[in-house]
Amino acid sequence: MKEFVNIGMIGISGRGSGMLRELLKCDGVRVPAVCDKYEDRAMNGKKIVEEEAGNTPDVYLDHKELLARDDLDAVFVATTWITHARIAIDAMRAGKHVAMEVGGAASVEECWQMVRASEETGKFCMLLENCCYDRKEMAIFNMVKQGMFGEIIHMQGGYQHDLRDEISLGRENRHGRLFNFQHRNGELYPTHQLGPISKVLEINRGNRYLSVSSFATKSRGLNEWIKANKGEDYDLANYSFNQGDVVTTVLKCANGETVVLTHDCSLPRHYSRAYRVQGTKGIYMEDGNTLFIEGFTKHEDNWMHPGEDFDKYLEQFEHPLWKKYQIDGVHAGHGGMDYLVLSAFAESVRLDAKPPIDVYDAATWMAVTCLSEESIAIGGAPVPFPDFTNGMWIDREPYRRGVFCLDEVCSDFFEEK
Repeated sequence: MKEFVNIGMIGISGRGSGMLRELLKCDGVRVPAVCDKYEDRAMNGKKIVEEEAGNTPDVYLDHKELLARDDLDAVFVATTWITHARIAIDAMRAGKHVAMEVGGAASVEECWQMVRASEETGKFCMLLENCCYDRKEMAIFNMVKQGMFGEIIHMQGGYQHDLRDEISLGRENRHGRLFNFQHRNGELYPTHQLGPISKVLEINRGNRYLSVSSFATKSRGLNEWIKANKGEDYDLANYSFNQGDVVTTVLKCANGETVVLTHDCSLPRHYSRAYRVQGTKGIYMEDGNTLFIEGFTKHEDNWMHPGEDFDKYLEQFEHPLWKKYQIDGVHAGHGGMDYLVLSAFAESVRLDAKPPIDVYDAATWMAVTCLSEESIAIGGAPVPFPDFTNGMWIDREPYRRGVFCLDEVCSDFFEEK
């Protein structure tokens, strides 16, 4: 393992600046270069590095100039959704490993380009799906691997988050969500729950998605918010947004499971990822935070039993990574999961080894967006799902075991020596 690695930062908006601070806290990471097309944001990146690490990084306004450097082991891409993939491809072709912020793909072709770039260059592309490292998601994963749910039959999840202000004020805040909601209609932000779901279902390692069917409601929420907060004369008050207020997507798996995703960001609501894991022995539901395992959890003997509070069992099924994390000290950033996913990336760069979320995962999870758009456009008909592994999902090379592994619970890596 290298003692230190150099990582360039591309994209320093609100999300990018927060993640840059967390990245600099990861073991063995140096950031000698930052980049954003907006000069004020690029200079903010410089300031963050100076504050957090003490060095003064070089500043770029063009990512290709940053990628031309020969002293970078990897780059972190936190730009707008529709530019993640193309910058990641440029980076791998320039000989750098890549970490990429989440978001859906614009086309299946760009997903294939990511896969081909990684395969041809030997550089990895890790999607920074932080929800894979959430405390409860990891505990549920631990329970699945212990057989607590029996055979998994069905899973659900989504991105249900009232973002009417962030979307509507996209031009003022230079935020890219607005333009996606204006012109697209699909499952725009699939990976937050699809990541943990895919790891439970062993997608790309013995299982795969076969088809996508999506349906969208009408769009009213953004117009209502704009009229109430910006006035009837605001130029978007009566704009016909393409994105439906609620989008429902159904995925069918090769091994017989189904997955339902919900995208819901333009109506008033509480936050939820609506995680649901259902198997032959029981069910976990995030909404209500309830667990029902036949013969294990306590419940009244009637058909109205509500399940038990999952928090009662969280400590019992705590993932060993989170046990260690709480001893070492949990960092800020979405309850601590930001630091874990960045640490997993940094470790992979230092080892020059496979990341726990690879390019096949990234392509598969991101492709749901463009596939859902196609399905909605043809009335919800099923759309075939590409196999980005080209058949290797039935017999993949072994994954890398370790503390950050998302394919099994590697308890032996946490044992005291």
